[in-house]
Amino acid sequence: MRLLVLGGTEFVGRAVVEAALGQGWEVTVLHRGRHPAPEGVTVLHGDRTAPDGLADLAAHPANWDAVLDTWSAGPRPVRDAARLLRERAARYVYVSSRSVYAWPWPSLGPTSGDGATVTGASPDAGPTDYARDKRGAELAVESEFGADRTVLARAGLILGPYENVGRLPWWLARIARGGHVLAPGPRDLPLQYVDVRDLAGWLTGAVERALSGPYDLVGPPGITSTGELLTECVRVTGSDAELCWTEPELIEQAGIEPWTGLPVWAPPGGELYDSTHRADASRALATGLECRPVAETVADTWAWLTRIGGTAPLRPDRSVKGIGPEVEARVLAARAGERPV
Repeated sequence: MRLLVLGGTEFVGRAVVEAALGQGWEVTVLHRGRHPAPEGVTVLHGDRTAPDGLADLAAHPANWDAVLDTWSAGPRPVRDAARLLRERAARYVYVSSRSVYAWPWPSLGPTSGDGATVTGASPDAGPTDYARDKRGAELAVESEFGADRTVLARAGLILGPYENVGRLPWWLARIARGGHVLAPGPRDLPLQYVDVRDLAGWLTGAVERALSGPYDLVGPPGITSTGELLTECVRVTGSDAELCWTEPELIEQAGIEPWTGLPVWAPPGGELYDSTHRADASRALATGLECRPVAETVADTWAWLTRIGGTAPLRPDRSVKGIGPEVEARVLAARAGERPV
C-alpha cells in the first residue's frame, strides 16, 4: 500500500505513519517542517495555509492508494488538497471529530448513529469554530472524492503517546508530583476513549478494506473508569499521590470546568457526559477497531513523557487543561470540611 499523510509528525498523524510503516507500506508525508518526520518516509514540505503551500506535492510524481488528513483549522486547505489529489489517490481518509454533530451529540439510545450535524459549515470557509471547521472539511472531501471514496473517522476522546492536547499528560504530571490529588467522583464512573494507536490501526484497516462513509471512532462505553484511569497513573509514575475522591457537586460549586479543568471527566447524568462518554461505537468495532487495556495506554504515555523530559507539547489552537494548585487546595479543604468551597 502507498499512503500519503498530510501532516504525519504529531499525535494522530504520527501514530498512523508508524502503523503504516509497521505494516510495510510506502509512506509519504507532507508537513511544514516544525517537527521531525518519522524515519523511513518520503518527505515533502509545504504550508497548506500559504498560496503555494501544495507546490511540492503537486510536483511530486507519485500516486497513492489513500490520503490521510487530520487538518483541524478552516476547511479550505482540505478542499484544496482533495481537489489536487482526486485523480492521484484512490481514497481520502479524513480524521474528523464527533464535534461535527449538533449538540447534544448522539449517545446510546434509539437515535444512536443518526445524529444531525452542525449547521453553517462550508467546504470553502476559512477558520470559524472547531465543529464547523471539521464538518466543512468533511464536506470538502466528499465534494472532491465522492462519498464512496471517502472515510470520515469521527473520533471521540483520543489518548496515548504523542498527545498534544493536554489531557492524560496533565493527569500524569499532576499525579507524579504526589500529595493529595483532587479526584473527581464517582470513582466507578464509566469512561470512553480510544488509544491513538488503536485509532491508527483502524484507519489503516479502513484503507485495506476500502471502507467509506462516517464512523464514530472511539472505544466502547465503559472501556475504563475514572478510578481505573487515575489509579494506573499513580502506579506507573510510582508517586506517593493519594487520590481524594470528591463529589461532582462540590467540584461544580468550585467553578471547575468539567472536561477541561479536570481533563476527561464530566459529571454523570448530563448532556456533556452522555455526549462524550456514551457514544455508540458498534460500527467501528464491527469493522476492525481493537482496543488495548487502559494500563497499556497510561504506561506508554508515561514512558513517552519521561523520554521527552516530562512536559508534553501543546497545540497552539487548543486550550490549556487542568487546574492550579490553589484551586485544588481550596476544593480539598472544602471536601475535608475545613472551609467553604
